[in-house]
Amino acid sequence: MRLPGTRYQEHGWEHVRKLLGRCSLQAFAHAGLSLLPDANADDLQLALYVDLVAEALHTGARAARAEAPGNSYGDSVAELALSLLYELQARPGDWSAFRAAVAAEHARSGPFWEGAGGEAILRKKVNDMFAVLRDKVDADNYQAACARPCSANKIYTYRMLDTAYGEIARIFGNWQAHLAQVSAILGREVDAAPIEVRQMKSIAACRPEWVIRWSESLAQFGAGPGPLHTRSKRFASLKNSPARIAELMTEIGDYKELSSNRDQDWLHDAGEAAEWLEDLWRVLDAPAGPQPDQILPPAEDEFDGSVLSDAPPDDAGSDTGSDTGSDAERAAASALSLPPRFMQLARAAQEAGSWTARQLANESMAVRLAVYLKLMGSADDTYPSQWLDPATGELPTMAQLAALDQLSLPTLRKRRDAAISVLLAAAPPRKE
Repeated sequence: MRLPGTRYQEHGWEHVRKLLGRCSLQAFAHAGLSLLPDANADDLQLALYVDLVAEALHTGARAARAEAPGNSYGDSVAELALSLLYELQARPGDWSAFRAAVAAEHARSGPFWEGAGGEAILRKKVNDMFAVLRDKVDADNYQAACARPCSANKIYTYRMLDTAYGEIARIFGNWQAHLAQVSAILGREVDAAPIEVRQMKSIAACRPEWVIRWSESLAQFGAGPGPLHTRSKRFASLKNSPARIAELMTEIGDYKELSSNRDQDWLHDAGEAAEWLEDLWRVLDAPAGPQPDQILPPAEDEFDGSVLSDAPPDDAGSDTGSDTGSDAERAAASALSLPPRFMQLARAAQEAGSWTARQLANESMAVRLAVYLKLMGSADDTYPSQWLDPATGELPTMAQLAALDQLSLPTLRKRRDAAISVLLAAAPPRKE
């Protein structure tokens, strides 16, 4: 499930949870658990725990499981685990709840971690702590992304509905083997392929009454009562509110459609319209014919030598496009709170003789940085400091790079993707 701002709601979460559990057991084995029941040692224990788990995560960061995708946004399992660990340090209340749960178990059974099955009990309590924490973190990020109130319980509700849709889709997909349950979900007898199987293309097309009936049907066809029909009051209000269910599922479906492009210009028509308007502006405002996707700087006095004085140094490479060190380029950088000479310095810092630079010799510096941003991420130890935004310590965003290159964002994305295709085509075959 993808929602705005969230990072821990997709299938990769299971791997994140397991990695945190394994590293936590390593940390406890190293430091011992005798202090955990002591409420007065909360701060000491939390600081030690975070340090030891972080060390374990860094040690195993190159393992295949750690490098596996944790979500569809490009975060690895190890990156998500480490981020959530540091969130725990910022939310000591969750650690206190975990320590209290360990203390309660200790009061009942003594040092349970020393006995048979103690490791499994401890891992379960660690899993519970991070399961609660991930929903709190994602709820806060959802609020920041949407400017709408959201709680950890609401994130849990979103996830329940997404799971319900997945189960209904699975049952519908094999309706012949589930005739009785499909009939119960649809509210009518089914003896042939129901039209609803073809109509339900996404969660937004899943009707709320199907969710309610599916939950009710689990008492007969599943392992027990469905989520809307348990004794818990968590979803009691939803059972009698199909309109609210439909609203929540529509939100999930809308964002899933919006983000399913994975940064591949999902608004194709809008991008074409924006480019058409840019072309029209050029024709009307600059009949002399500027270079494609280049906005010319204002006309300068014939005695103004600032453009010449801002020219890139001899070893800066042979960029094309708008990478000329012009006043317009300086103005764009300043408007983005970047150093005025950002692009000039970035060009000078690149290794002109590197294989990548040679392959992308005809691309502007902004396109090259966009390629690195896509392939290697916003932060990497190999990046020269001149490439980084001083405010973030990372590469500029795609929006910043588009403004620096005086391009529309869709155009920059297309040029970036084309440049990546050139690199992939030119790359030597891998040896088995």
